[in-house]
Amino acid sequence: MRIYKAEKKGSLLLVRTCVEGDSGKAYPKLLLDTGSAYTLISKEILESIGCSLALAKRTQRIITGSGYEIVPVIQVNRFHCMGSLLEEFEILAHTLPIGAYVDGLLGMDFLGRFDIEIKLFTGEMLIR
Repeated sequence: MRIYKAEKKGSLLLVRTCVEGDSGKAYPKLLLDTGSAYTLISKEILESIGCSLALAKRTQRIITGSGYEIVPVIQVNRFHCMGSLLEEFEILAHTLPIGAYVDGLLGMDFLGRFDIEIKLFTGEMLIR
């Protein structure tokens, strides 16, 4: 079992990740979101590491605070998060509204791969 300590911002948990594309790495801060089916990262970050949104092989319809949107699904070379490494992981490319203090969301497509216990009070996640 591993213990990962998230950054607490009020009642929210933030995690630092590393995402790798064909031309570099980025270290976005993601909001842990058990209500999101998908992990998403801002378009600007994905483009900065060499992921072409125009060459996305598919799109995904999502519900946002402003309604439904169709967003590109981008496959990144590597996704490092909470001590785990996933290769060829699919991420939605979508920039959160201005004023958001995170670069995206860490969704259930990632979290559901692990047996995780989230301790909201301490910000700790026990990963088995």
